[in-house]
Amino acid sequence: MDDKIEAPTAPSPWIARFAGQVPPGPVLDVAAGSGRNSILFLELGHPVLAVDRDIARLRPLAGRPGFEARANDLEVGGDPLPGGTFAAVIVTNYLHRPLLPSLIGAVAPLGWLLYETFAVGNEQYGRPSNPDFLLRPDELIETVRGRLDIVAYEHMTDTEPRMAVRQRIAARRP
Repeated sequence: MDDKIEAPTAPSPWIARFAGQVPPGPVLDVAAGSGRNSILFLELGHPVLAVDRDIARLRPLAGRPGFEARANDLEVGGDPLPGGTFAAVIVTNYLHRPLLPSLIGAVAPLGWLLYETFAVGNEQYGRPSNPDFLLRPDELIETVRGRLDIVAYEHMTDTEPRMAVRQRIAARRP
């Protein structure tokens, strides 16, 4: 079995499903990778701050109006997130549990947390297989409960772009 996680170029279907409901305002793309979700929000007219440990893959977006990339190792130091709040905080294929409260705190009133990543059970299909990088059942629900309104949640096995167990949440601040 190939353990390589391929980097998709199209935005996440989960993120795209809710992107049109995000109110005007800046979007924070956490662990942005190549910026596939950043592009979606730029096209919808949102300014985007993309944060990643290595922003080399974001260079093709440099100079686009409303786009900013910041190199930041999210797992080093205190609170590595930028200050302020965002119309949406988006995260795909990334989990660093100590960051979860800050991610929720960065969601502006009427803003969205759109999050999807791998979950327990994924180890049977390849990377990631370390439990530190796999969400436990209902972990996203428990994390946002009482802080954001849950609009949609899934914990399922995907077949595209490869077999993987994922957990997803779309939650909105009242």
